[in-house]
Amino acid sequence: TLFNDISIQKKNSSGQIVSTIKVPIAYGPKQKFITRIGQDPALDKKAAIRLPRMGFEMTSITYDPTRKLNTMGQRVNKTYVNGVPNIKKMYNPVPYIFSFSLFIFVDNAEDGTQILEQILPFFAPEFTTSINVLTEMGLKLDVPLIISSVANEDVYDGDFATRRTIVWTLDFILKGYIYPEVKGNSKVIKSIDISFRNMSTDTTS
Repeated sequence: TLFNDISIQKKNSSGQIVSTIKVPIAYGPKQKFITRIGQDPALDKKAAIRLPRMGFEMTSITYDPTRKLNTMGQRVNKTYVNGVPNIKKMYNPVPYIFSFSLFIFVDNAEDGTQILEQILPFFAPEFTTSINVLTEMGLKLDVPLIISSVANEDVYDGDFATRRTIVWTLDFILKGYIYPEVKGNSKVIKSIDISFRNMSTDTTS
């Protein structure tokens, strides 16, 4: 959702805006998009993908020991339903680093720079956003999304009739967590039985 409201402007020779195009984004590997774009070099068929377009995919998940929490620690959320307390709890989450790649497909350099100008200024090098992680636990979390690299590739093989595709690849890492099962309907402890033993008067034979 961070990149689903990006658009580019087309201008005429006098600098006036003649059209504004919203750039669609979808999940999928880069090679799949490149193959799909190259299916119609002459642009005569409806099968071709219109550019510009963006795609993204998750590339890896890595355990992060630097943010490890107490394994036996628990989070508890208490709510009331018709005056009756309802307690839900779960153990601490496990920290992981999620790696993502964002692909920008354009057919000319100017469209690519317009898209980059709407993304790169917000990462220095990270952008932190607040998300509702688990609504049933009332848990909100500030998640940093860090940009690690920006690369450019000009996919152009063949004669002048071959469709040209410029691909920008932006790599990100997200420091998140994987959460265990939430257990609900826990009963409230209202009474405790405790037995005391006076060791000074205890005798043994």
